[in-house]
Amino acid sequence: MSTKAGTAPNVQLGAGVEMPQLGLGVFQVPPERTSALVGDGINAGYRSIDTAAAYRNEAGVGDAIARSEVARADLFITTKLPNTEHGHAKALAAFERSLDQLGLDYVDLYLIHWPIPSLDLYVETWQALIEIAGTERARAIGVSNFNADHLERIIAATGVAPAVNQVELHPGFAQAELREVHARHGIVTESWSPLAQADRRVLEHSAITDAAAARGKTAAQVILRWHIQLGCVVIPKASSPQRQAENIDVFDFELTGEEVIAIAAIDVVGRIGGDPATFVTQPENADD
Repeated sequence: MSTKAGTAPNVQLGAGVEMPQLGLGVFQVPPERTSALVGDGINAGYRSIDTAAAYRNEAGVGDAIARSEVARADLFITTKLPNTEHGHAKALAAFERSLDQLGLDYVDLYLIHWPIPSLDLYVETWQALIEIAGTERARAIGVSNFNADHLERIIAATGVAPAVNQVELHPGFAQAELREVHARHGIVTESWSPLAQADRRVLEHSAITDAAAARGKTAAQVILRWHIQLGCVVIPKASSPQRQAENIDVFDFELTGEEVIAIAAIDVVGRIGGDPATFVTQPENADD
């Protein structure tokens, strides 16, 4: 069923925690612009904000929250562990720094940003996040950019599955096999780079443009709706109030099942960002 335009439904993360299915990402937003952009987003109806220590703009997100008339309890704030802070003690300390930067007593979701398999510390780091969750200062914990083997390993070692795995996912890189793994373990799939960095091969593909023309919507709106109907959480970036309003206006229409399948079958881009199996540092062209 469709939902009123501009109102994002929630997905269940377990233990009574709900997460808006569409949020605002702030990757590559300059620190000096973050507070205003997030404030605009909250005014536009966004209730979920996704940041990370690596983005160096947590303080701006926190400032926007402090200035907002929306109650903290009505916002969903995600941040992520820096790649340099893997290991139990480092992860605990990094979490405290993120809370300080955000000016918050808790976050709604805390993620391991990348597994960094070359360090071989992501199991120990996941154990630290489990400890953090036990303090209730992170309402939910998860991971980002984990492949299936990384997920299986941390679940086998700890018995605790991540609530979320935030991964690159877009038409042209639909991650069907990984989404099946997520479904098996009750993990919510969250999409970054949902518009394939505005790649024209995606935005101008007939499977998308035909669906957009039939509904009077933009290609970007159709793609975001596709993510929603896959059951994914999606966090598009938007650098202007106009684009923010456009991105959240995707709950008053539906794609057909055939259209969802056709968009998922687009195969013109592939992976844009780093490969989680070998990733060490943040690539310039990555979207998270």
